[in-house]
Amino acid sequence: MKIAIMGHGVVGSGVVELLKLNSDFIKQKAGESIEVKKILDLKDFSELDYADKFTKDFNDILNDDEIKIVAETMGGLNVAYKFVKECLEHKKSVVTSNKELVAAKGAELIAIAQKNNINFLFEASVGGGIPIIKPLHLCLGANEIVEIAGILNGTTNFILTKMIDDNMSFDDALKLAQNLGYAEKDSTADIEGFDACRKICILSSLAFGKHIYPENVHCEGIKGISLEDVENAKKIGGVIKLIGRAKPTSDYKLEIMVSPSIIMNNSQLASVKDVFNAVLVRGNATGDVMFYGKGAGKLPTASAVVSDIIDVVRAKDNIDTLSWKDSNENNIVPYTDVVSDFYINILNPELKDISDFFANSSIISANENRQALVLKNTTLKSINEAEEKLNNIGIKILNKLNILDY
Repeated sequence: MKIAIMGHGVVGSGVVELLKLNSDFIKQKAGESIEVKKILDLKDFSELDYADKFTKDFNDILNDDEIKIVAETMGGLNVAYKFVKECLEHKKSVVTSNKELVAAKGAELIAIAQKNNINFLFEASVGGGIPIIKPLHLCLGANEIVEIAGILNGTTNFILTKMIDDNMSFDDALKLAQNLGYAEKDSTADIEGFDACRKICILSSLAFGKHIYPENVHCEGIKGISLEDVENAKKIGGVIKLIGRAKPTSDYKLEIMVSPSIIMNNSQLASVKDVFNAVLVRGNATGDVMFYGKGAGKLPTASAVVSDIIDVVRAKDNIDTLSWKDSNENNIVPYTDVVSDFYINILNPELKDISDFFANSSIISANENRQALVLKNTTLKSINEAEEKLNNIGIKILNKLNILDY
């Protein structure tokens, strides 16, 4: 089986390396050998022993009838979308690690693949080397998925771990993550939650059958988390994690969001530290099942890409269980209406009694001019309404976080 790779960065070069490293084992799994015929990249790689495989012209891949599978590892949206769509229309199966592409264009590309009886697979787009896409549409296929929740970004989890375990400030933890190569110089996509948002949209689309667009999902990052919040979370027996979560409602809508949240210490998710990721899937038959591992990295992500290549080789026809339908329907519950327990941290200069503003509240701590409270079974909408009244008497809410039960 002859394949092409588009993009020879960290993941693309990892795919080449893994196909060499495990060639005999991969041949046994796929039923035939897999040969990289072309690699598309604008950079020069003349020093490599496979330099003859490189091309700067996409048409060398598109018009080569011997190439049946294309691995897209370029990243980004516009160019990747154009190239992937054209490959599928030319009846070449595509596997990708590109979460931005799948989150934005997944439904369309899946439909093109189905029409042409080929495949568009994307195991590596969520969780790097953690198998989660295949378990969702195959292994858990007998379940109604009740909820999905996960730590979906290693950079933010590393930063929060340093804040929790080492009392390190957000800025210092971010700088350390950058120095260690866990965070990009421009870490906006990680820190603001956009990366996690794309991943929970992909998982939700697959689990619940309709395309969920990231721009419709509430997304909140971790820049506002303070060491004070971290300590207050410890006082109630929890830790702060950036959580992407999705839950269908009884009226066929979806609660979905990304936000920093307090997870209690008895949860499996609370023990996930450093750059590791974890996805908890709650099925009506299995109960809670958690998938854990490295969410990024050269060979872990390449492993997921090559696994998809093997699946395409073995499948011959379209794998129709891996699909969802496009939808413009606004079926997402407003995030301010989702009922939850909340933690709030308040600047209260005179420590005024605020019990009348919040029902079912209890105080975690109160000293100097700060108060931290836990609010039971409320909504962000109710908290925001109380906040307006509090502002009028000189009291300011500094932070508000969901407290989640997983």
